[in-house]
Amino acid sequence: MKQKKCTWHKLADSVAEISFSSNGMASVSLAGKTICLALHKDQLLACAQKCPHAGGIMANGHLDAVGNIVCPLHRYKFSLGNGRNVSGEGYFLKTFQVEIRKEGVFVGFEENNLFN
Repeated sequence: MKQKKCTWHKLADSVAEISFSSNGMASVSLAGKTICLALHKDQLLACAQKCPHAGGIMANGHLDAVGNIVCPLHRYKFSLGNGRNVSGEGYFLKTFQVEIRKEGVFVGFEENNLFN
């Protein structure tokens, strides 16, 4: 699959600097956007702050056993790998690329995307 062109923004010097809640998630502001970060089995993933169904704050939800993010309002589940709704309702959650480099933690926002 072809990688989409992104503009990369530094979030932190290290993952340890990010304040995660007990559910393994955090809301962070970056480049004028508020996004949700999730830490699952030492993998850092990022998605839109709000659920596409009813606007629930995703960082207030939880991660299931396989790493899907679950909305706190109606329990819709989304894959953090591709944003697909895995509980069958047909919604799509915007996800973002994350890279941990020696210079720090970076999040990529797609260029020329109407949803950014």
